[in-house]
Amino acid sequence: MDIARLIAERNGDNYDLHKEYVNPGFARVLKIIGYDETYTKGEGPYLYDQEGNKYLDFLGGYGVYNLGRNHPKIKQVLHDLLDLDRPNMIQMDCPLLAGMLAERLTQMGKKSYPLLDAVFFTNSGAESVEGSLKFARAATGRDRFVYLDHAFHGLTLGALSVNGSKHFTSGFGTLLPATPVPMNDLDALERELKKGDVAAFIAEPIQGKGVYIPDDRFLPEAQRLCHEYETFFIVDEVQAGLGRTGRFFCGERWKISPDIVTISKALSGGYVPVGAILTRREIHSKVFSGLERAVVHSNTFGMNELAMGAGLAMLEVLEDEDLIANAARMGDLFLTGLEQFKGRYEMVKDVRGKGLMVAIEFGPPKSLKLKGGWTALEKVQEGLFAQMVVMGLMHDHRLLTQVSGHRVNIIKFLPPLIIGEEEVAYALDALAKVLADAHRFPGGLWRMGKDLVKGALAR
Repeated sequence: MDIARLIAERNGDNYDLHKEYVNPGFARVLKIIGYDETYTKGEGPYLYDQEGNKYLDFLGGYGVYNLGRNHPKIKQVLHDLLDLDRPNMIQMDCPLLAGMLAERLTQMGKKSYPLLDAVFFTNSGAESVEGSLKFARAATGRDRFVYLDHAFHGLTLGALSVNGSKHFTSGFGTLLPATPVPMNDLDALERELKKGDVAAFIAEPIQGKGVYIPDDRFLPEAQRLCHEYETFFIVDEVQAGLGRTGRFFCGERWKISPDIVTISKALSGGYVPVGAILTRREIHSKVFSGLERAVVHSNTFGMNELAMGAGLAMLEVLEDEDLIANAARMGDLFLTGLEQFKGRYEMVKDVRGKGLMVAIEFGPPKSLKLKGGWTALEKVQEGLFAQMVVMGLMHDHRLLTQVSGHRVNIIKFLPPLIIGEEEVAYALDALAKVLADAHRFPGGLWRMGKDLVKGALAR
C-alpha cells in the first residue's frame, strides 16, 4: 500500500468521510464554527493547510503536544525502533523499554512526588484514571469516591463517574458511587470522608475544564484529611503534568505528596497513545497481592515498544531543551499580557493560569449596546460569546484555540512548551484585535456571531 498516494488522492475528503462513517454531528459543528480546514502538515507550534496557510496552534491537541508537532528526536527514535525489528508485545515477558521508562518516570517524578515508586502503563488518560480508581478500591476495600465540581477525568464509565459536568454524565445510566464537593470546601470534603466508605478523593491540581485553580491551602489540607480518614489521594496530572505548568508535576507547587498520580497526553510527544499510573509500591502490592494475582489488572498495548521508546525520548527532550523552565517563562509573559486586557476590555472578567495552562474568562458588559449583543448570544446558548471570539481568532488570525468547557465563556490556551516570545506576541496581538472588534457593536465579529446563532438554532 502506498499510503502517501492514498492520502494525496483522498485529501479534502476528511469531512465527508466523517459525516458518513464517523461522527456527522461533530463534522457539522466544525463547519458551523469555521473549523472545517484540511491540514496537511504539522511542525513545532504550527499547522499548515492544503493551500500552505500557516496556523499557530494554541490548542495543542488538548495538551498532547508539549514538544510541538513532529519533534525530530522522537521521530528518529521511532524510525530506529522500527528498523531494529524488535520483539514487541510478547506479553509473557518483562519488556526492557517499559522498565527503563518506569525507572525514568520515577526518577524525574521524585522531584515533585518523592513517594511514588511503582508504575503501571496504560493507553490513555481515561484508562489511567480507571486503573487508579480500581487500585484504590483494591487497596482500601471501599467502594465510593469523592471528586470536585467541574472535574474532568475522562469519558469511559469509571472516569465518567467522577466527572463534574451533567452534560457528560447524563444519559449513561447508573455510574459508580461517587460524590462531588466544591473546590476549596474542606468542610464538605471532610463530611464525606468521615463516613468511612471513601476509597479515594480524586482531583486535578488545576482543572482542565475552565482552568480553575484551587486556593493555596486546599490541596495540602485535602491531603491531610485523606490521611486522617485513611482515604487515598489521587492527583490527575493528565493535562497539567509533564511540564505544562512550569513544574514537572503541577502539584509540586503546593508541596503535596499524593498516593496515586495519573498521566498521559504529552508522554509520547504526540506520536503513540500512552499513559501511566504512578503509585506507592505498598498500594501496587495490594492490587497485585500474590503470584496468582500478578495479572489481575493488565492491557494488551500498554507497554508496546513504540510508546515506551517515544516516552523515553519525550522525557529526554523535555530535560535537554529546558522546556519546563521555558513553560514558566512564556506562561508569565503571556499572563502578563492578558492581564492588561482586563482594564481595556469590559467583557474580560478574569485571566488565570500557571505556566502554559492559561484561560481568559468573559462576563456581561455594562454598556447598553454591548449588553444587547451579549444577551442575544447568551439567550440562544451560554458560552456563545467565547465561541465567537474563538471563531474570530481562527478566521482572521489563524490562531487555533477552543472554549474551555460546555456552556462557559472561557477560552483555554494550551500552546506547546517550545513557543517563544514571537508566538506569545502574535497570540496577544491577535486576541487584542478580536476583542477590540467584539467591543464595537455592531461590527464584523458580531456578524460572525449572528451566523453562529443561526447554526446553533439549526442544530
